[in-house]
Amino acid sequence: MTIIVFEDEHVPRLYPVTLGRPTYAISCGGFRLLDWLEQLGTSIVGVVRPHLAEIQIQDYPGLSETVEAGTEQLLFVNARVVPSRSSFESLQRIINDNREGFVFHEGELAMAFVQPKGAVPHNQGVAEKRLTVAQMPGVLKRLGVEQLASLEHELQLLQYPHDIVRYNMQILAENLEYRLSIGSYEEVADGVFLGENARLGQYVVTDTSSGPVILESNAVTGPFCYLNGPAHIGHGAKLIEHAAVKDAVTIGHTTKIGGEVEASVIEPYTNKQHHGFLGHSYLGSWINLGAGTCNSDLKNTYGTVNIDHQGEKVATGMQFVGCIVGDYSKSAINTSIFTGKSIGVCSMLYGFVTTNVPSYVNYARLFGQVTELPPEVMIATQQRMFRRRKVEQRPCDVQLLHDMYELSRDERQLAGDPLSL
Repeated sequence: MTIIVFEDEHVPRLYPVTLGRPTYAISCGGFRLLDWLEQLGTSIVGVVRPHLAEIQIQDYPGLSETVEAGTEQLLFVNARVVPSRSSFESLQRIINDNREGFVFHEGELAMAFVQPKGAVPHNQGVAEKRLTVAQMPGVLKRLGVEQLASLEHELQLLQYPHDIVRYNMQILAENLEYRLSIGSYEEVADGVFLGENARLGQYVVTDTSSGPVILESNAVTGPFCYLNGPAHIGHGAKLIEHAAVKDAVTIGHTTKIGGEVEASVIEPYTNKQHHGFLGHSYLGSWINLGAGTCNSDLKNTYGTVNIDHQGEKVATGMQFVGCIVGDYSKSAINTSIFTGKSIGVCSMLYGFVTTNVPSYVNYARLFGQVTELPPEVMIATQQRMFRRRKVEQRPCDVQLLHDMYELSRDERQLAGDPLSL
C-alpha cells in the first residue's frame, strides 16, 4: 500500500500558515499530520504546490515523489486532515477493513481508499512521474473515486487558520497520551514527563489535572515557571524564567519562550522570550516577538469573534481568537495586536496592529506608514538568523522567499492601506 498525502485547491485558504510550508507539516496538538502518517508504516508520496517541491525534497526526505508501478492499494489523504489521534485511528480502521471508499468533510474530500485493478496505468498520471496538485482531481476521477461508497468514518479538515488553534485545544490531551505510549520519558512529577536530557528549573509549579506536560529531549525551563497541561514542549526548546505556559500549548523545537502563553501553537525556531501575553494564537517559524508584545484574544463585548480573511467575513464561533502570524515576521517592542488579526509572512510590526497585515510590509499604521519590504531584505535577514542557529541557508530557502513574495503580491494590493517603497 502507498499513502498519497496531497494538497488541494483549498490550501491557499490557510494562508499565511501554508504560504511557506507543506500543509501536512502544520503543527497542531503536538503532532503534524505527517507524523501520524509515518506511524502507519508504509511508503508515503507527498503532493505539494510547485514552489514547495524542492523544499519537500530537502526537508522531508522520507517522502517519495512517485508511486511505484504495480501498487495495488492507494490511500489518498488530504493534507488538511486534522492531525489528531482520532484521525489516525480512523485511517487505521479503513486500512484494516480493506474496503474501497471515501470520506468527505463539509463537501470536501478528506480521504479515499482505492484498489486499482492490477498495475496503475502510466496514463493515469500516477505511476513513474511526479504528481502535481493540479493533476489530483483528474487522477482521482480516473481511478473512479466518485463511484466509490461513502465510508462511515469521520475525518475533519482544517478550513481556516483559526481552526489550528481550535483543534489544538481539542486534541492536545489525547495526542499527548498517545505520544507517551510510544515514547521513552521519565515521569518526574505527577503527569510531568521529561525526554532525554530535558530538565526543569528550580521552583517550577505544574498542574496536570487537565492533561500531561511533556518536555522533549534537551528542552529546559528556567526557575519559577508555571506549566499547566496539556502542554508539549519540543526538542531543545527553552522556557525563560517566570514563563507561564497554560491551557493547551504546543511549542516546537529550538524555540525560546517567555512571558505568558495560553492555548497557542508555536512552530520551530520562533522566539518569544520576553514578557508579554500570547493567547489563542498561531506563530509560524523564524518569528521574533519583541519585548512587551501582546495580543488580544477576547472582544470587549465577550461575544464570538468574526474575522476578515482574504476579503471574506468568517464567523469563527469561538469566543477566544488571538492572532495568526506567518513565517519570518517580527514585532518591535510593545507591539499590541488586536483580536483575531492575521499577519502575513516576512512583515515587520510596530505599534498598534488594528488591521490584518499583508506579507512583506513594514507595518507602522499608527504612524501613517505601511511600506513594502523587498525580498532582498528578508534574504539578508534570513541569512543572519540562520547563522545564529547554525542552520545553512540553502538556495531553496532563498528561492522560497522570492516565491512567497510573488504569491502574496495581490494580498498587498488589496490590503486597503497605501504602500510605498
